[in-house]
Order: sequence, then structure tokens, then C-alpha cells
Amino acid sequence: MGEQATPAGQARPGDAAGQVLGWAHEERHRLGPRPQQQAGYAVYAGRGGRTNGEGIRQLRSLLAPLGRTVIAVPLGKVLHLKSAVTALPDGTFLLLPELVPAGLFPAVRPVAEESGSHVAPLGGDRVLIAASAPRTAELLEDLGFTPVVVEISEFEKLEGCVTCLSVLLPGR
Repeated sequence: MGEQATPAGQARPGDAAGQVLGWAHEERHRLGPRPQQQAGYAVYAGRGGRTNGEGIRQLRSLLAPLGRTVIAVPLGKVLHLKSAVTALPDGTFLLLPELVPAGLFPAVRPVAEESGSHVAPLGGDRVLIAASAPRTAELLEDLGFTPVVVEISEFEKLEGCVTCLSVLLPGR
């Protein structure tokens, strides 16, 4: 989903955060479509690419009344935070240390495969993971998770990953 230009003051159709929060913002105050990870009361927001400092500040002001703390994570080598780090159901984070600063996260499980840093928790102990990350799938299994391995090599050729191909809907 790419950036979509609209007149200043209107949320872009591709701006998921703006739509969910009912928040319209100006183009110069950008908050990308998939900027965050959440663990407990902390919301980790990727800064760079599609999300700038003013977007982070506005996200903080929107989430502070809900008791959430927003932590900006600098992105240099990836467009989306979810392409570099994933929060697991046990509160730990999978990440590739070359992509994001590990010190910003409370409990890190470093991975050696880039595709192992972007997985999608499916509920319970199940975690969706690309077939290109067999060592990370083995790590997840050792940690008590059930890896659900999918072949997405054609998407990976265009920098796609399981988080890009997933829309997670909360259970009711």
C-alpha cells in the first residue's frame, strides 16, 4: 500500500493509523500506514521513511490519555518497523540487530535471518513465518511456539514479507 496524496488536513486512504484513530493530519506531519508495534503499554513507532517526528509527537499526544507511551525507533534500512522487529506474545521481540537498535526494546531475541525478524503472531502459540527463515522457525519452536511456515519467495523478491501480506483481526 503506497502513500496517497490528499489535500492537507485529510487522512489518506492508505493511512491506517489515521483511519483507526479518526485522525486527519497534514502531509508534512506524516504517520505511515504500519508504523507501530505494541507491547503492554509501550507503543514502538518507526521514525523515518513514511513517519516523521511530528507524526510521532501527534501519536504520543493521542495515545498518552490512554496510558500508552510511544517510543520512536529510528529506521534507516527498512521502510516499516514491522519489517525489522516483531513483538511475540510472550513480550519478547524478534529483531535483526543491523536493522534497528536493540537497546530500545525490553527483551530481545536476535535472529540471524532478515525474514526471521518479521513474523506474524496468529493467536495462541502459532506464529506465521516465511520458509526462508528456517533457523528462526527452529528458535520459535524451541521457545514453545508453533511456527506456521509459508512459502513466499516470489513476494520476497519484491521485498514483501509475512507482515506485509497480513491483516490481523483481533478475536472477539
